[in-house]
Amino acid sequence: MRRRAFITLLGGAAAAWSLAARAQQPKGPVIGFLSSASPGPYRHLLIAFHKGLAELGYVEGQNVVVEYRWAEGRFDRLQGFATDLIQRGAGLIVTTGMTSTLGARAASATVQLVFLAGDDPVKFGLVTSLNRPGGTATGVAWLTSELVGKRLDILRELIPAVQMVGVLVNPKSPEMAPQLQEVEAAAKVVGQPLYFVEASADADFDSAFAAVVERRASALIVSNDPFFTSSRERIVALAAKHRLPAIYDRREYITAGGLISYGTSYEAAYHQLGIYTGKILAGTKPADLPVMQPTKFELVINLATAKALGISFPRLLLALADEVIE
Repeated sequence: MRRRAFITLLGGAAAAWSLAARAQQPKGPVIGFLSSASPGPYRHLLIAFHKGLAELGYVEGQNVVVEYRWAEGRFDRLQGFATDLIQRGAGLIVTTGMTSTLGARAASATVQLVFLAGDDPVKFGLVTSLNRPGGTATGVAWLTSELVGKRLDILRELIPAVQMVGVLVNPKSPEMAPQLQEVEAAAKVVGQPLYFVEASADADFDSAFAAVVERRASALIVSNDPFFTSSRERIVALAAKHRLPAIYDRREYITAGGLISYGTSYEAAYHQLGIYTGKILAGTKPADLPVMQPTKFELVINLATAKALGISFPRLLLALADEVIE
């Protein structure tokens, strides 16, 4: 398949893909795609997912149907969406995030899952072990909680005189607890005071940032959460308004004007989801596909934002950066 034709096929939004696929009524297996986020920030990641599928010979609109469900931060909708996908014939559901994965598993104990998990899937009973999943689920687990401590270290290197550090968390996310534990443990080692603020709806952000500023926090850690990712422009704008240096888990915040991010490569993870989905459609059992863990980590810096905040990046951080946005 020529590159131009491939990009044309994948370039639209997920909703457009679904509508086109249903209009053409293609033959082939039905895949469910379940996310607790909104589709907008994930278009380039869906392209990576479809590239992985295509490597195994599956192209939406030709020989496979993908049904998308986006909860847009409403975690309570996930189980119902998963049930609907199964009723529509999806024998395999791709889930992005632990909340989506648990929602799909609550809907069915036997449906095949290819998950992207930010926490340990063994702890949540999704697989027996990472090397031998042993059931009907497998995927990618990047254990994002383990990276929160590293983000604290980066902030302290960037702002040596940092005093209080705010931490923005979503209390409704099942992935919140391990992230809190990790950042608290890291802060205890270096004696760093933390101040936690919560947001689980759009109306919460203004008060959360106001509380951080009132406590005179010198910087902010935005925890990994799909709702936050969907609201990234709002979060970045509030950080700029309050002149608050913030670190995030993915580069999408930085291209939106955020200061710095450190985390795993989401494109590589979504590509792997596509590959595993294709392998299962071709007959491989999830139990025979070990849960993958990331090997690529990205440090992304926005120098224009740093200049606006009056921050100078240490040479070492600039040298370590995978991408520097001027």
